[in-house]
Amino acid sequence: MKKPVDVAIVGAGPAGCTLGALLAERGFRVVVFDDAKRPDLLVGESLLPTVVDLMRRLKIEDRVKEFSQFKPGVAFMHRGGLRLDFLFPEGVLGKTPNYSYNIPRPEFDNLLRTRAEELGVEFVTRRAKVERGENGREVQLDAETLEATPELGGEHPKLLVDSTGRARLFARALELSAKRGGRSDVAYFAHYENFEAESMVDGQVVLSILEHGWSWRIPLPGRLSVGVVLDTKAAKAHGDTPEERLESIIDAEPILREAGKGRKRVTDVMTYTNYQLISERGHGPGWVAVGDSHGFVDPMLSPGLFMAMHMADALDRRVFKKGPAVLDQPERLASGFAKVEAEMLDWHEAWGEIINYFYDGRMFSMYEGGSKLRELYKKWALPSLMEKHMSNQITRMVSGVSTRSRYGRGLVAYGTKHLTWNTEPPEFYAVLA
Repeated sequence: MKKPVDVAIVGAGPAGCTLGALLAERGFRVVVFDDAKRPDLLVGESLLPTVVDLMRRLKIEDRVKEFSQFKPGVAFMHRGGLRLDFLFPEGVLGKTPNYSYNIPRPEFDNLLRTRAEELGVEFVTRRAKVERGENGREVQLDAETLEATPELGGEHPKLLVDSTGRARLFARALELSAKRGGRSDVAYFAHYENFEAESMVDGQVVLSILEHGWSWRIPLPGRLSVGVVLDTKAAKAHGDTPEERLESIIDAEPILREAGKGRKRVTDVMTYTNYQLISERGHGPGWVAVGDSHGFVDPMLSPGLFMAMHMADALDRRVFKKGPAVLDQPERLASGFAKVEAEMLDWHEAWGEIINYFYDGRMFSMYEGGSKLRELYKKWALPSLMEKHMSNQITRMVSGVSTRSRYGRGLVAYGTKHLTWNTEPPEFYAVLA
């Protein structure tokens, strides 16, 4: 006879499957509800080097290699002609690998589920329903879900995890509010053949600041993921459908038009809206939210999937490392959840800072100033050494290694104020609506 279910996770995305796999390794009995509804395309196709650390913990990197494109770094191209190339040089990222991968998301998500199953997680193909809880639980599975899920044996699990992504199932059931970011953008993206990536090195992701909004180009095996992000109102001028809008924007933007002149779209066009959002609270008696259910950030710099998997890893290490017995210690659970939530809020703030440097043009303006320092001074002169140190720190921050570093954040704030002499003002480089 099986022991009662310790943890039920609602949602089988990267956050839920990662957490389920890690808990199963620690002896928890875990059931994951999977509604089996996955779109063919998902935002989050370009991974940070820090995700490779998590792959290694799950022992899946070799399998990821088989269907992914090696990613050595990222480039930023500006409509005015300036280009910033961030590669991941050996040693700069410390113990974190100096590379990552661009992934077809369906294959990656399926692999995370497969790994969780290998470690003993039980999957239920059903859409779970929740309601306000009782008997010390703030939220619980409803009677219909309990009855239709024999794996639960008619009993509520000790802990529920919301991994429903941007649906935020528990927050909606509890009528929890959320803090939204300052942007109102929409993204359209699809996969193409015969579209130039303009990478300096194979696999390098290219982000472009357009006449209006910005775009990504992510090299994948045999194709290129192309997305455009712009203000919701501005998008309406490009047609009535996502397909019309994506194609029109590509043709209207000089940076993309030439690169995509021979393009062939090989997938449907996907729409992504309503990002930059954090729930007012991500845990309570008997439940915790993980990944996008707790909060999600802007897709620029690709932090989303890392944040989802890292939060699962943080919960495992900080709350569940002592095994299933912790579920019978509500005060310890609440304290652990609060610490992880505080860490994740700091992550959100840090990512918001570095992303805003690109949106408002300060990063490009500082880079222009640094380039002039390199030209003006010799290689080993102090200003050139300072510029190199700054570049290394930014590389560490955009890779996820030291995004939260107080030193790095302070250094970049200083640089954007004092390394912009004799340059175009930040407004010249800003992302325009």
